[in-house]
Amino acid sequence: MTTISPITAAGASAAAKPLDPRLKQAAQGFEAIFVRQMLASARKDNFGDTLWGSDQGHDTFTAMRDEKFADITAHSGTLGLAKQIEDQLAGKGSPAIPATGAKP
Repeated sequence: MTTISPITAAGASAAAKPLDPRLKQAAQGFEAIFVRQMLASARKDNFGDTLWGSDQGHDTFTAMRDEKFADITAHSGTLGLAKQIEDQLAGKGSPAIPATGAKP
């Protein structure tokens, strides 16, 4: 059976260290862009919806609504993508490529 050691004071201070707010903002911005692209891709096909027709005002409103929804989603942390990006860029996550440069 494996025992779990308690967090030391040094480990706790490293874990509690706040990340750079610019990194958090950039990660949330990326997540918002990602969500906007997902919504735009989902709306490419209107599934035969001809109730409102196709006009510039409706398209603009839809784009603005999607943008606001994406920003709210990114800032709320609902998807968790921004947190994963932030952790990866801060060096908390596991690297995608080994540090030695060896091919997997």
